[in-house]
Amino acid sequence: MNYLFTILDFAFTVYQYMIIAYILMSWVPQMRDTGIGQLLERLVEPYLAPFRRFIPPLGFIDISPIVALIALHFARYGLFSILFKIV
Repeated sequence: MNYLFTILDFAFTVYQYMIIAYILMSWVPQMRDTGIGQLLERLVEPYLAPFRRFIPPLGFIDISPIVALIALHFARYGLFSILFKIV
């Protein structure tokens, strides 16, 4: 069962870094046209889309990815606390 926690923790960490990389790619728009940029867009944008619908950008600053990362953090620890109680 310990392997399950390790795999889930790794998956959450990788997805967190994918979101951060996708956010940083917005500073250089040409990077989104690359294969990696398109892959990140397909994997990350469905998660970010609901946050962008409810949180409007503040001028040129989009804070919805920050809220999405915080929600992912809470989801990670919520899932782990549930799994620890089950095991």
